[in-house]
This record gives sequence, structure tokens and C-alpha cells, in this order.
Amino acid sequence: MASALTAEIAAAAARLVVEEGMEYGPAKQRAARALGKHSTRSAEMPDNTAVEDEVRDYLALFCADTQPAELAALREVAAHWMERLGEFRPHLTGAVWRGTATRLSSVHLQLFCDDPKSAEITMLNLGIDFDIGSINGPRGLPVDLLSVSSMSRALGETVTVFLTVLDHDDLRGGLKPDASGQTQRGDLIALRRLMETST
Repeated sequence: MASALTAEIAAAAARLVVEEGMEYGPAKQRAARALGKHSTRSAEMPDNTAVEDEVRDYLALFCADTQPAELAALREVAAHWMERLGEFRPHLTGAVWRGTATRLSSVHLQLFCDDPKSAEITMLNLGIDFDIGSINGPRGLPVDLLSVSSMSRALGETVTVFLTVLDHDDLRGGLKPDASGQTQRGDLIALRRLMETST
């Protein structure tokens, strides 16, 4: 049973996720600070599932008339890039995959490459402008994070698409459903299926 403080942090973090487009980790930390809990114990911090549940409740209550169309637009952007980078076995993850994205959300794709530099080379050959950063990968080691700006005609604005470059072996085991029956990521076929059922 979650404590009252944990539930309060989850609800406050969900508001930041929806209203400001924050990622879950920073949103939880900021929510805890806003509640005056500068040294919140890790046991009191909500997990991402609790925050996602609160995000879904918030969206249903305050964004039911706008969020479905915004999610559909972001999924179109994701599908475009998944088609364009199909040779790298792209999988969609994050809020756009899980169905909780709004126009403030970024698109998160994972590319599974035999050679980690091959995605960069292909994008250069295609004339795609991108930035390079890094994040911790599944093995706790840094992996490349590429980012591109992509215009969404449906939203009338640009969307940031993050491309995490992973090893081909990292794909194994990543498609198992969680306790709610949802997976953490899906390929283009799975995304198209979601888009069809949503409409």
C-alpha cells in the first residue's frame, strides 16, 4: 500500500508530466521538492507505474478532448521515422507507445544496430540533421542518443525525436508485457495495430 506522501508525489509529478512535458524521473524529483521533501527517501518515491496511472487519470479528467488527437499525431511522426530507419529494427517506447503522450511529449525510438555507428552514417547519407548525446544503456554503459526535429503537420509544430542506439542483442526480452499487460516498446507493425484500434 503506497503511503500518503508517495501518492501525493505521484499526483504532483503527473501534473508536471502532462502540463510541462517532463520525463518521469525529473518530474518526481521536482514534485518532491515542491512538497518540501528535499531528502525524500527512495522508499517514499513512487515508481513509474504509479506516476503513469496518475497521468492517465489526469488526462482523462482534464485532456480528454485534446489528448487523443495529439497522441495520434505523435504516433504518425513515430511511424514516419520507423519507416525511414527500418533497417535498424526501430521500436517505439515511452509515452507515445504507452498512450499517455501529449503535444509536449517527445518521440522515443530505439534502434538496434549490429554496428553502433551505422545509424549515424545512414542519417548523414540521407542528409538528416541530428545532434548526438549519450545516456546510460541497458547494461549501465553509455550509448549514443541521437535527436532530430521533425515537423508534425497535424500539430503545426516541430516534434523532437530521440533515437537511442542499442546493440542488436538488447532487443531480446524487451517485448515482455508488464503487470498491466502492456509492453515497454513495440515495432512498426505493433504501432500500426495500435493506431488502427485507436481510430
